[in-house]
Amino acid sequence: MLRFEVSVEDLLRSRFAMSPALDLCLLLRSLAGHDRPLPRAWATRLLPAFESLRRESELDAVLALQTPQSGPNFVAPPPRGLNQTWADDLATIRATPLEAARHEFPAATTGPSARHPRVRAVLDSPDAVSRIAEAMDQAWHELLAPDWPQLRAICERDVVHRVGVIGEHGWVTTIESLHPGIAWQAGGIEIGFFRGGTVPLAGDGLLLIPSAVVGHIAAHTEDPWPRTLVYPARGTAALWDEQETAPRPGALTALVGQSRARLLLALDAPASTSHLARSLAMTPGAVGDHLAILRGAGLLVRARSGRSVLYRRTPLGEALVAGSS
Repeated sequence: MLRFEVSVEDLLRSRFAMSPALDLCLLLRSLAGHDRPLPRAWATRLLPAFESLRRESELDAVLALQTPQSGPNFVAPPPRGLNQTWADDLATIRATPLEAARHEFPAATTGPSARHPRVRAVLDSPDAVSRIAEAMDQAWHELLAPDWPQLRAICERDVVHRVGVIGEHGWVTTIESLHPGIAWQAGGIEIGFFRGGTVPLAGDGLLLIPSAVVGHIAAHTEDPWPRTLVYPARGTAALWDEQETAPRPGALTALVGQSRARLLLALDAPASTSHLARSLAMTPGAVGDHLAILRGAGLLVRARSGRSVLYRRTPLGEALVAGSS
């Protein structure tokens, strides 16, 4: 079992962040068969480009660094906050000193792929860091960048939802809602399906990272990362049209139209016009028009939160969605 010892000061210092580089590494591990498989429709769409990159770039050297548990820290540097971008991560990766990167190679490159001559040529080269960074940048633009605006919007909405849960129900409910296997017990966070013993947060707090790629809980317990929990962001399954879990509009579409049905279904947590536009791949103008109609029909209400205006379903809207599902 893994247990994080949490003090009051830790709660005050706990925060959220995003990590594009970590999501890229998680995606690569899934496509390579090192981790839980991606949703079928997503994997089917990405696998041809993934195999092409393996043939035509030096992606196999990056894959050799991706163990089932983790990879070197320099290919997934700790994020600094919610505004983290791939450009930020790539700059950090490229700035890694060669000796520091090579210090991490032995722990990561233990599989048979690490002994392949093509992989060794990259890892043993004097420009190994820049070649790994270039391969990761190619993978980012081919595999993840087209979907990233939608994925990022889902993660942003997840953070808005979690902050709302903190305000209404407190940290215990928020932490336990991240995954069924997480429990708050006697002043600590316990994850029964992990090994790792007891890890004190020591006043530094816990870093929480929503991911639209990970299908389960992941954790960082060693430097240079802060003590971290990575968890699946709400709404990812619906985006990839996993029919087992995604709501089916059916009668709702016939009643209000496809676009408005998608918006109603997407508002399982409050969201702004821009978040909805990015997560549903619609224009902000179209989203605004549809939201105005749904609000006029009594299905939505809106409220200002800081600089954003967030929409949420009314009891009538909730009943309509529940009946259609």
